[in-house]
Amino acid sequence: MFELIRTNDPVLISWLKAQFQGLGIEIVVLDEHMSAMDGSILAIPRRIMVPASDEVIAKEILAEADKLAAKDDE
Repeated sequence: MFELIRTNDPVLISWLKAQFQGLGIEIVVLDEHMSAMDGSILAIPRRIMVPASDEVIAKEILAEADKLAAKDDE
């Protein structure tokens, strides 16, 4: 597995989970419970881990998320 991104953005995490689930790709969110235990001060970002065999598609999905976020900022 490789680390795709570290984030505390719950919307992004949820969106990524849905995208990968739709493709049948199992991802793991590390530090999810530690992040909640820190009192929601965002000190511990969650790590999105993806199987190494899906690295190319994972990076494409993340790029799509970046494009959508940039579009919302306009």
